[in-house]
Amino acid sequence: MALSFHWFLPTYGDSRGLIAGGHGLPMAGNRPATLRYLNQVAAAAEDNGFAAVLTPTGAWCEDAWLTTAMLVETTERLKFLVAFRPGIISPTLAAQMAGTFQRHSRGRLLLNVVTGGEAHEQQAYGDFLDKEQRYARTGEFLQVVRELWNSREPVSFEGEHLRVRDAVLSNRPDPVPPIFFGGSSASAGRVAARYADTYLTWGEPLLTVSKKLEWIRGLAVDEGRILDYGLRIHVITRDTAEEAWAVADRLLAGIDPADIERVQANLARSESEGQRRMAELHNGSVDRLEIAPNLWAGVGLVRGGAGTALVGSHEEVAQRLIEYSRVGISHFILSGYPHLEEAYWFGEGVLPILERKRLWRNPHPRSQVSTPAPFTSASSS
Repeated sequence: MALSFHWFLPTYGDSRGLIAGGHGLPMAGNRPATLRYLNQVAAAAEDNGFAAVLTPTGAWCEDAWLTTAMLVETTERLKFLVAFRPGIISPTLAAQMAGTFQRHSRGRLLLNVVTGGEAHEQQAYGDFLDKEQRYARTGEFLQVVRELWNSREPVSFEGEHLRVRDAVLSNRPDPVPPIFFGGSSASAGRVAARYADTYLTWGEPLLTVSKKLEWIRGLAVDEGRILDYGLRIHVITRDTAEEAWAVADRLLAGIDPADIERVQANLARSESEGQRRMAELHNGSVDRLEIAPNLWAGVGLVRGGAGTALVGSHEEVAQRLIEYSRVGISHFILSGYPHLEEAYWFGEGVLPILERKRLWRNPHPRSQVSTPAPFTSASSS
């Protein structure tokens, strides 16, 4: 199985420490998310062979559509995995925006559809549906969008939450952007099986991830579909395991206990099943955070969403990724603190190992250089 690796654009700012907040709480790093800095991160991702960068969605970060559109002209082949919430935009407008983005970027758009698990944040955008209703609306939204992308005839639709009459796109996207979608509830599983191209899960122990993928596979079979699968997780990878765990220890030492209490209290309100599962991995405690070999739950103490990191030597992290790939993961969406430097640690330390094993091929081959890579020792190159 050929593996695809994607990086992350920190559109709320970046830092050498963990940034507290997100998913309904304000979030800001001491490196502001200026366009200049995001261009640096995007360039690092492209130079290191990442296929795409994920841009988050929410009140706590910059708008993903606008930000990535500004980065198209400063990158060459890097794709943009744009996260957005279907309850905040009409399906016809979203389909049109995707077509426009795809033409002007020359086919570099991927879409991450996020239903939204925080009712208070959804309400700030004017969305007062409950969780089950939001997932039902997401299904209706994706049905309309897919029909608009694939039909030359006017599209009309009347559902419980959405109504469209005689909608037509003058320019359909070519190629049609793949849809990434995640969720751990029964409602999310049904939507994923019917409409997603890639199902995403956050980083949990291997057996747990395997069981979740089997669940989605079964639902997809019932729909007559076959999906790809992706893992959203952080990474801390260094030349030796000791160096990597020293970084994790430094990040943990820099956490304000008041931030843990504040963030966990906010996340306790979440309606997200995935968020509940993330919280159970650490239970708000700084003890025993290595919950599986090289899998560290410290990030989730102060950050909503993906709350685990793979920590270890380049060889160890590569092996853990291979294990996830054996249960069906083919897309890895990664991040690290700071995102600029960590893109090089992973790109120059882990990806060459996977390339030698013929599990990964650089989609953006860089020209040959005679000088050593700055973040990799001779033993790991």
